[in-house]
Amino acid sequence: MKCRDTGLERHEGSCVDTVIGLYGETIEVPCNNGINKPDGLIFTKWKYVKDDGSPGDLLVKQAQKDDATVSATDGYKSRVSIAANSSLLITQGSLVDQRVFTCMVVSLTNLEEHSVELKVYKKPSAPVIKNKAKGLENSKLTQLGECVAESANPAANLIWMKNNQPLVDDGKTIIITSAITKDPVTGLSSTSSRLQYTASKEDVESQFTCTAKHVMGSDQVSAPETFPIHYPTEKVSLQVVSQSPIREGDDVTLKCQADGNPPPTSFNFNIKGKKVTVMDKDVYTLTGVTRADTGVYKCSLLDNDVMESTQMVTVSFLDVSLTPTGKVLKKHGEKLEVSLEKNASTEAKVTWKKDNHKLDKLPDFSNLTYSDAGLYVCDVSIEGIKHSLSFELTVEGGPKIMRLTKHRSNDGKHKILTCEAEGSPKPDVQWSVNGTNDETTYVNGKATYKLTVVPSKNLTVSCQVTNKLGHDMRDISVFSLFEEHKSKPEKNEDGAEQAKVIVGVVVGLSLAAALVGLIYWICIKKTRQGSWKTGEKETGTSEESKKLEENNHKADV
Repeated sequence: MKCRDTGLERHEGSCVDTVIGLYGETIEVPCNNGINKPDGLIFTKWKYVKDDGSPGDLLVKQAQKDDATVSATDGYKSRVSIAANSSLLITQGSLVDQRVFTCMVVSLTNLEEHSVELKVYKKPSAPVIKNKAKGLENSKLTQLGECVAESANPAANLIWMKNNQPLVDDGKTIIITSAITKDPVTGLSSTSSRLQYTASKEDVESQFTCTAKHVMGSDQVSAPETFPIHYPTEKVSLQVVSQSPIREGDDVTLKCQADGNPPPTSFNFNIKGKKVTVMDKDVYTLTGVTRADTGVYKCSLLDNDVMESTQMVTVSFLDVSLTPTGKVLKKHGEKLEVSLEKNASTEAKVTWKKDNHKLDKLPDFSNLTYSDAGLYVCDVSIEGIKHSLSFELTVEGGPKIMRLTKHRSNDGKHKILTCEAEGSPKPDVQWSVNGTNDETTYVNGKATYKLTVVPSKNLTVSCQVTNKLGHDMRDISVFSLFEEHKSKPEKNEDGAEQAKVIVGVVVGLSLAAALVGLIYWICIKKTRQGSWKTGEKETGTSEESKKLEENNHKADV
């Protein structure tokens, strides 16, 4: 059979055209593909095949009239009309309209019939995953959920997806079961698909969706769903939740965790050999810990003591004792014993400072000096703990003048006397003459006093130093500036003093020589007295006379 090309879909082996209408919309069924104006047209008639296969009339449109005459007596009576191009219009299209409609065109010269099969399509509602599992068992086949796409014609095709990748039924780890049901009233089809899935721990963040494919339009995708993956605990871990290091008096929280899902909420804590069960929480707190709380702590599952975790808790401590402390008073030259005792959880670091200056080590106090006086601070520390102890040492002693010197000022018009003394408390100074006190310094028990004078005659000047523990005095000779300029203007006072020393040495030597000569003369005289008795000459030998004469000469010098 040869069919005319109308551009519509045709059934294989027949000349019946096929047209697609949308459910619920007004459907237009074309007559001869819209070409229906033959010459001598008398009328156009639409008829259809009833459910029982018998023919039924719908309407007739006379060429000379504007309105068509509806002849249908069933449900089409109020739903059919004819368009200007002779197409049949059916309102509120439904699946009952899926049948063959025939357009009969009668003219003065011909009668033609054009049959069209109507199909009514409807896009399904968006797919929804229902009856979702509360959780998936690790390595166990579990029904994940049911995907449903309702009210479609033809029925939708459903595909399960994980992370946007299709899941394929393998009959073991993935099983997909689909079904189609029809609404007895509307005739629309609903497709359902059940997914049984074997999850793993890695699926804890996997997203599952369902895609509905249909001839009408693009794919529709359900909202993504995630599922908790249930698996038993394989490992327990104990954490010490506290600042580090742990010090005496701190609160220490022990936190027990397990990798199962859902995680356990109750645990057994082993507190230094004593089992403590905590319900509906995973922590146990040690309050105000002491060094005695140092030890091994454990936690385990309620129903499995073998699966446990341990942690070592170390409580840091530092005990320090310093002898002496506070203010310490000692005499110059005495001994001071310093004792530092420490007990710590780890090796302690010790540093000493004197008057805020760091020391390499504590000084030797076996023979105290004035420079040993000061504030000593001992810092003893371990990580997180530091103790500072101190003592203030005062070394006292009576004053002692170490040196008394003099020199002329740079302009030569004054004499400057310098008295250097040691002592503590600081000695007061008193000079035997009036003058100008230039400056006084006192450092580490050493005092320096300076006095400027203008002597008009030779003087003996005394420096006396005094504190509550005693006093000391020393003298020094000071020449008159006038005498120095008159006698030896080219020499200073130090030169004059040297000359006096030289003269003193010469005089001393002369006196010694005279004394030796006198002793020798006495010895000679005794010898002569003895010669009278023996008959020797009174005058003695010539050698003896010569020696006596030399000694007398030296004595005269």
